[in-house]
Amino acid sequence: MATFKRFEELPAWNAATDLAVAVFKLTEAPSFRFKGDLVNQLRRAALSVANNIAEGFERGSTAELVTFLYISRGSAGEVRSMLHFATRLGEMPGEADAIARLVAQCEAVSRQIGAWISSLQNSDIAGQRHLNDASRAAYEQKKKDDEFRERFAAYRAKMEEMLRDGTWAKPGVEQPQLFPVPSAQAEKPAPPDAPPACPACGQPMVKRKSRDGAEFWGCSAYPACKGHRSIR
Repeated sequence: MATFKRFEELPAWNAATDLAVAVFKLTEAPSFRFKGDLVNQLRRAALSVANNIAEGFERGSTAELVTFLYISRGSAGEVRSMLHFATRLGEMPGEADAIARLVAQCEAVSRQIGAWISSLQNSDIAGQRHLNDASRAAYEQKKKDDEFRERFAAYRAKMEEMLRDGTWAKPGVEQPQLFPVPSAQAEKPAPPDAPPACPACGQPMVKRKSRDGAEFWGCSAYPACKGHRSIR
């Protein structure tokens, strides 16, 4: 999951701001003239969607962020309700298509906020305000562990697929990489005395000995990777 440091980077905030801009443009149409109460309320509610996301994010705790996200989602519902009212009023048929698009935009923003709320409620992190050096380090390590497990699961699935269809170790067939080598590093020629790269994950290999004393190259990432090759 991506980590955002500023509310301006949040996809939900950007979607909510786009919604507010669209509402302001819609209510500038001539058919909204002399409907000041509706226009003002629509604009305030539309601005509230993005503003509550920003305020909740800046509070620094997950609990407060969730509270403000619920308020933001409620404001999106308020905008949608007033758009439906504008349609039923029947005095702005020229804006019917634009209103319908805005209703769909509101629903999309609500779904995005709802999904974010759900992920936060299932999180064991209380928020940036509550992170000290130790808990932050533990959190970052947990993220790295989770990412490795996901990468290893994908690597294992690909390996099993290649073993089933018989393409494993065939000449010209690209092998799955558990630890992809950066392109700049891959293009750099290795020193003559450098150990070979693991054929399974690309990590450097080290010399190991089998039970009978024979030397072979084994992956330095063992036991996570069991890649090996003979020494010639």
